[in-house]
Amino acid sequence: MSLTPTLVEAHDDDALPLAKTETATFGLGCFWGPDAWFGAQDGVVRTRVGYAGGTMPDPTYHALGDHTEVVQVDYDPDRLSYKDLLAWVFDRHDPHTQTATTQYQNVVLAASEAQHDALVTYLESAGFAPQTVETRLERLPEFCPAEDYHQKYTLRGTATLFEPLKTAGYDDVAVRESPAAAALNGVAAGHDLAPDHPLRVALDRAPGEA
Repeated sequence: MSLTPTLVEAHDDDALPLAKTETATFGLGCFWGPDAWFGAQDGVVRTRVGYAGGTMPDPTYHALGDHTEVVQVDYDPDRLSYKDLLAWVFDRHDPHTQTATTQYQNVVLAASEAQHDALVTYLESAGFAPQTVETRLERLPEFCPAEDYHQKYTLRGTATLFEPLKTAGYDDVAVRESPAAAALNGVAAGHDLAPDHPLRVALDRAPGEA
């Protein structure tokens, strides 16, 4: 077996539909890295990058205003909890420091009362006193998707992994929302997929494509 357009399409067809996933939004510096890392994690279905946390309407990369680069994660709630994601996020940055540049700040953006309550509970259980945490802890007012070339950025620069999506006729929106693209973006950035991940199996049997 090797990575083929048919396999990519089949993986996306079999993926959990958006209506059955839950979504979390985080800022952890430049969004390319977190997008790739989350995409490779077991239980994560889709990822996309964008801008949030500010007040300026219609932000763009070159006119960002007071927004921050963020990654959105669609995940399977039967396999992951919001608490699991928070544990990953706080493990991947120092919550007691913060960059002065708003574009790359660390931020947790709760989209609901349930996420806000889970965040408060997590901070308490992890021993993080709110007054010592520099990570921004805010509600999510709006998420604005980033430009197409930012979506699955590392994958787009890895021809052997991106070619099956191009051959399958995926447009930019399809690439952004593709579960296969999320996982392959992680592989392109050097992250491992779970041993039983269907795409991992294909890549393991196709040396030189990972």
